[in-house]
Amino acid sequence: MATVSAVLIVRDEARSITRCLRSLRGQVDEVLVLDTGSVDETVALARTEGARVEHFGWVDDFAAARNRSLELATGDWRLVVDADEWLADGTEDLAALRAGSSALIATPTVGAVTIVSDLSDGHESHSCQPRLLPRGVTFAGVIHEQPVLDGPALRTRIRLGHDGYLRDQLARKGERNRVLLEAALLADPEDLYLRYQLGKDHEVHHRYVEAARHYDAAYAATASDAPWRHDLVVRYLFTLGQADRSADALDIAERELPQWLHSADFFFVLGDVLLTHATENPSAGAGLLPLIDDAWSRCLELGDTLDLPGSVAGRGSHLAEHNLRVLRGQIG
Repeated sequence: MATVSAVLIVRDEARSITRCLRSLRGQVDEVLVLDTGSVDETVALARTEGARVEHFGWVDDFAAARNRSLELATGDWRLVVDADEWLADGTEDLAALRAGSSALIATPTVGAVTIVSDLSDGHESHSCQPRLLPRGVTFAGVIHEQPVLDGPALRTRIRLGHDGYLRDQLARKGERNRVLLEAALLADPEDLYLRYQLGKDHEVHHRYVEAARHYDAAYAATASDAPWRHDLVVRYLFTLGQADRSADALDIAERELPQWLHSADFFFVLGDVLLTHATENPSAGAGLLPLIDDAWSRCLELGDTLDLPGSVAGRGSHLAEHNLRVLRGQIG
């Protein structure tokens, strides 16, 4: 037998915390909510749902808060959840863990869960993150903190829904993440993961020139086996296209193509970049149309490749199909 604690760090999450905690009800042995200074109804709502609430003075360091929550939790295992997430699937894996029959116990290792994020354009992105941790694992990083691991995580069937990327929620966070990321990068300019995350922060706020600058630096030095490289490459290509650097994007796409023949997201964004380049260069546009068609057709051949970090549902199916219909209607 093993016990599981769900652990959250929160601040002013009255909008979503009830949904989160109700999704966990009956699936874990304890819910530990570490409040970092809420002034809304977060604490009262958490207690109403049966959570154990503790407090922690915010020190502009997410890892410090995470580690305090792990320290206070009593479970043998800790499922790390954010208040804007909810348990959507995979309860059988939590039951197996609590019953002592999980492969995680036999190994033992960290469990990776799938985060399915709703996006403001109506689509959803998928990422796999190490969130089911045995006692003793700690976090590092003042923002976009990561658990310190000795080896790879074992993928589970646990899925967490997430709506923190919706436009209203990004606006609510304001400049908080950017300020923390810039401070962290100032302290460690060689940290490529911070570069990548700062590029993402600029990208989701449509600051494409700034995003491209940080992706430039991250891409130039990130190892080919870095777990975030697929997401970095796809975002980099998209951002370069939006930053009026489609020619640069196509050079990089040609270089990266052999690595991502299995990625619908790569081919989907490649089609977008080719279309942008054709629009910006009318004299060459007609010659690029077959390449655009090939890129989006390749997406349909592959289907959605949701196991790849940062993948977007639909790029290997209805989104590519829609683009092809529009493209072929224009040139038919």
